[in-house]
Order: sequence, then structure tokens, then C-alpha cells
Amino acid sequence: MIGIICALQIEVDGLKALMENPETTQKAGLEFFSGKIFGKDVALLECGRGKVNAAVGTQILIDLFKPDVVINSGIAGSLSKNLIIGDIVISSDCVEHDINCTALEEPRGQIWFPNEKRVDIPADMEVVNKLAECCQNLGSHVNIGRVASGDIFIVYRRQRETIAFDFEALCCEMEGGAVGHVCYMNKVPFAILRSISDDFKFNKPENYEEFKQLAADRTIKAMKKFIQMD
Repeated sequence: MIGIICALQIEVDGLKALMENPETTQKAGLEFFSGKIFGKDVALLECGRGKVNAAVGTQILIDLFKPDVVINSGIAGSLSKNLIIGDIVISSDCVEHDINCTALEEPRGQIWFPNEKRVDIPADMEVVNKLAECCQNLGSHVNIGRVASGDIFIVYRRQRETIAFDFEALCCEMEGGAVGHVCYMNKVPFAILRSISDDFKFNKPENYEEFKQLAADRTIKAMKKFIQMD
């Protein structure tokens, strides 16, 4: 079973249209679609924006469908001058840039688990490498690196530069870190697949609206290949 979590409808619709005889399950105000795509069992969720929505959706998906792997797919903003609109980022790991207990002399982004403290959540590298293979020939540069998540829509260049400097991350978004956080706690392999919808030059809300469909189309094509390959 492959679990796929997206924030936005445009990121879900292209995959949902391929699902044979989808079944709908509702819980906590969320709609989960399950069925077969290319003969593979898939559970699909549009979780909505933000870390809490993503975390709730991820835990329910894991509890209900017992996925072998969870992919968080969607769009993101660039934190690197070398990444342009349409480029692909696949997570080597993820961080939550909006966790800040530096007043307590803790590193920014540090997560407290019952038995450990850490900043980075590692993605499953076998899954990462499969996704990278699926992203070839999409007309985009493919990059493997850190994804930074937070409940902030990042607009200003200075914000991007700060997150990039503090975390050495390639892109920023609002859900992947929460998905990774929950998967890590449940010991479920995961990876984050993001296409850049706004870069250092085009980083205003109106630019995001203009380019988000282009970016979403890239991730949908990659996910189709991943499902076929898995």
C-alpha cells in the first residue's frame, strides 16, 4: 500500500482520476480515497495547508490503511538561487523551521521525542532514489536535499535566506516536516517530493498562484511513474 498526502486539490486530482473504483473514508473532517492505480493499492489524501492538518492526516492514514510507504507530494518555494520554477526537490531529510526554543539554549528546529531530541528527520533513501529515477525526463533539474517546513507562507527573500542559512535546506513548504515527523514516530518509510512553484525571483503570492499548476503537474507525473515502478 502506497500512502500519498498532498495539501492542495490540484495536487490530488490528477492521481484520483486514475484510481479504479475508489472508496471514500471520512474521519476528522478529512476524506481519504483508496483503490488501485496501475494495479497497486493506493490511499490518497488532500490534507489541507499546514503542519497540524498534515500530522492529523498522516496519523489517520497510517492507522486506517497501514501503508508500506508514505509520500508527501506537492509544491514548494525555493531556498536556493540555483533552483528555479519547475525544478524538483526530493527530501534527504526534513526539518521544522518554525520550532524555536533558542531562548532555552536549544538549537532552532529541535524536536523532542520521548527518547531523543533531534532537528532532522531522515527520509527513506531507497524511496528517495526511486523517486529521483521517476523524475528523470520531466524537463526539470532533480535535486536531493533538505526540505524545511513551517506554518508560514514564506514570501520575502530575507526569510528564505535565513531558513537556508540556518538549516541548509533547498526548499520550504508547510506540510512535509509534519508528515515526516509522524512517519518517524510510527516507523513508516517516507519521502517528500516537491516541485518549485516560486523561486528567489518570483516569490510573491501572485507568482505562486500563476505557477502552482505547472509545479503540481510535474509531481503528478513523477508519482504516476513511482506507482507503476513500486
